[in-house]
Amino acid sequence: MNIGEKTALILGSSGLVGNELVQILLEQNNYKKIHLLIRRPIEITDSRCEIHIVDFDQLEKYSELFKVTDVFCCLGTTIKKAKTKEAFRKVDFEYPIEAAKLAVQGGSEKFLIITAMGANSKSFFFYNQVKGDVERSLKTLNIPSLNIFRPSLLLGERTEFRLGEKLAEKASGLLNTLMVGPLRSYRAIQAKSVGKAMAAIAASNKTGINIFQSKEIQRIADMN
Repeated sequence: MNIGEKTALILGSSGLVGNELVQILLEQNNYKKIHLLIRRPIEITDSRCEIHIVDFDQLEKYSELFKVTDVFCCLGTTIKKAKTKEAFRKVDFEYPIEAAKLAVQGGSEKFLIITAMGANSKSFFFYNQVKGDVERSLKTLNIPSLNIFRPSLLLGERTEFRLGEKLAEKASGLLNTLMVGPLRSYRAIQAKSVGKAMAAIAASNKTGINIFQSKEIQRIADMN
């Protein structure tokens, strides 16, 4: 497909990585149209971006929007923000799976999603368990090119304040210098680097199921 014909859809474009991803895709100019599915309005003036205020509990109503080349899923929350495990699972599992199903129905070529380092459906940690569950379920769908990104601690400017992550971010500079050898994979990573890696993989010819750990995400970002 010619670059001028490509279209994209992003879920979670107001989040840390999603916001970076939008700017990167616009700079690269690989898509003639980018649909942004969000809960509340954001300010984007670029005519290539089309903003859709949607009810994520009824994503099937917006199935026509999923008839795009690539679907990027940057959805994610925290237990503290979601308040309950059920609400957390809805955002980090149910919405991504429904989006992936709609992407398949719409004929999308690639589905790219951010999960987390340590994603494992058998994990003792609920967060990692949900991330593992979403990966396992995505693998059962007939997605031509499924690309899973597992970053470590994400760094960047959030629109919301998260004390725990802010403290961890301040300590990450020193910790990153100490993380060498096998520990290098656990280094914190900039949200912009994750966005750059997602954009690079979307522009590639990768098919099948591909999983990118944090170290590999950084390597791809550094090359692009």
